[in-house]
Amino acid sequence: MRLARRLKAYAAHPDPATAACNRIALLVASSQPTYPLYIAWLAGGTWWVACLTFLSTPAFLAVPALARHKASSGRALLVLAGLGNAALATKALGTASGVEAFLIPTTIIALIAFKGGLRLWLIAANMVIALLHAMYGKPWGAFSPQALAALVRLNGWSAGLLSLIILWMLIPRPSARR
Repeated sequence: MRLARRLKAYAAHPDPATAACNRIALLVASSQPTYPLYIAWLAGGTWWVACLTFLSTPAFLAVPALARHKASSGRALLVLAGLGNAALATKALGTASGVEAFLIPTTIIALIAFKGGLRLWLIAANMVIALLHAMYGKPWGAFSPQALAALVRLNGWSAGLLSLIILWMLIPRPSARR
């Protein structure tokens, strides 16, 4: 219980969009250790290359700390950490793994949590990462066609669910009337 209270306090922010981005960052960071395990279970092969995605964990964990100093910088770090994670995972697992689906949640965050010029820069960054699709070359990991099909399903469902969670957390809901 104490850990849950500390995490809630760490994610807290007076700006609702920033608080939501802080919670999203902690959710992503907490799910990263299980991702390689799912790949090992579903696909086998050189599943261990997915452990490289741990490199982005400190950035996700730093989002609330940075947001305390400047809210927009914390939210931007969330998008940039997601982009870096997606690019690294794509190089590690290959474009055929469907891991680029995680560019959808980063785009949703950029569209909803930002306004003005910063929104345009973050959407442009998403587009640049998406355009790298043909430039990744041979992936570091090797997977059978059946394993790649399993990875496409895993990444598609995971990115889809994360996108729904992000929408639920970032879209303001009308308060209940009393």
